[in-house]
Amino acid sequence: MTRILVTGASGQLGRGVLAHLLAEAKIPADQIVAASRDPAKLAEWAAKGIETRAADFNDPAGLEAAFAGIDRLLLISTDELAVPGKRLEQHKATVAAAAKAGVKHILYTSMPNPDKSLVSFAPDHLGTEEAIKASGLSYTILRNSWYLDNYLGSMARNLASGQWFTAIGAGRQPNISRDDCAAAAAAALANPPAGNVILTLTGLELLGADDVAAIVSKAAGKPLAVVPVNDEQLAAGAASAGLPPFVVELIVSADANTRAGNFEILTDAFERLTGRKPQSAAAFFEAHKAALG
Repeated sequence: MTRILVTGASGQLGRGVLAHLLAEAKIPADQIVAASRDPAKLAEWAAKGIETRAADFNDPAGLEAAFAGIDRLLLISTDELAVPGKRLEQHKATVAAAAKAGVKHILYTSMPNPDKSLVSFAPDHLGTEEAIKASGLSYTILRNSWYLDNYLGSMARNLASGQWFTAIGAGRQPNISRDDCAAAAAAALANPPAGNVILTLTGLELLGADDVAAIVSKAAGKPLAVVPVNDEQLAAGAASAGLPPFVVELIVSADANTRAGNFEILTDAFERLTGRKPQSAAAFFEAHKAALG
């Protein structure tokens, strides 16, 4: 019996992966393990017959114990971004623990083109990919494109003012929903691609700022104008909104990366893994119109 473990199982992506493992991949609950620093947050999965385990990314010895008896492990990148280098340290400890525990295959959620990305946390992903390759473990690396969901945090405010200040210029992104990335991860856990592979998960189309604004405007029934700004103006606006410095840096670097064309890639990896096409941006925002205000 193949045993599958999902780290970060109490997070949004982790919960999605578990749901898709049960519903679409048809993996029996007794073959799945949900891991979190606080297993108490996994009660909903325990009620479905899924084993829950404690897995603290800051406790290497505890990680090895948590991974005992596991065949396939999904390492969902942590949210430790405030302290430079901390997330990479956690990921390396996780990879080392997986190797010591005898895990046969590791999957990791990375990002597109981490080797040339301008995004502030790209070195974490690149370093983790390198650690996985050096571990000797069989692997599948899923490079998730920028989530459509990321727009929901600010679009209601943008629509309220009718303006979206952005520094992405003429850059375009192949946005994909978080849930589709969860579905792809579940499919890869259930049936890993042969060999060691790196797959970039993208949406259906490349979208620029004007494209996104038009789609959001239609879904919300409100006008939205794109207002181009430079990096310094974007940083000043984010800082004035009270965001911490590391978040300001993330926002500015992500826009710069889009502007540089480093997110501009389309693949059919999602369809090859799941057998269906990813949700379109139009369908996503229509489904989430309540969050647009």
